[in-house]
Amino acid sequence: MKTHGEIAKQILLAVGIAGVIIIVAAAPGVLLAAKLFEQDRKRFSKKYTPQKGARTIQKLKKNRLITVKKRQGKLVIELTKEGKKKFQGIQIENLQITKPPRWDKKWRILIFDIPDKSFRRARDVLRSKLKQWEFYPLQKSVWVCPWPCEKEIELVGELYGVSEYISIIVAETISNDTLLRKHFGL
Repeated sequence: MKTHGEIAKQILLAVGIAGVIIIVAAAPGVLLAAKLFEQDRKRFSKKYTPQKGARTIQKLKKNRLITVKKRQGKLVIELTKEGKKKFQGIQIENLQITKPPRWDKKWRILIFDIPDKSFRRARDVLRSKLKQWEFYPLQKSVWVCPWPCEKEIELVGELYGVSEYISIIVAETISNDTLLRKHFGL
């Protein structure tokens, strides 16, 4: 999957977002890839050839990340359980917070209490993203950011099934915010 990693990511994203992709095609392989690329031209640039796509689809099937089945004369592409995990990882990997040109003078305070035993991976992924997004850690499970980030945090919570353990507070003031302003260059 390394050689065709970018195509594989795009195929997994296309199938994951759609849930199931149904293609009217008589033959698998190059025709299947060509039809998939044709259906989602925005996702697949012109540099992706149907031949590379076909090889990538075969590798994704071999690695048990997707299934391709024939139903009522149509090919149906679905993610397997492992494919769904990979899809989540790709979504999280691509998730970014957009910093607006001007600060709206509001702090986003993220508080979470995710159970260690059953959701350790979710907590680790969330902490990793918070560090990547340069959130400031006020306490172990309390992080602050001045930029709108509610949708991104909610998506992480939904993908890992931990939304109920995450709260986001939007506040106009935090006492002694000098260190926070310095951290964020405000």
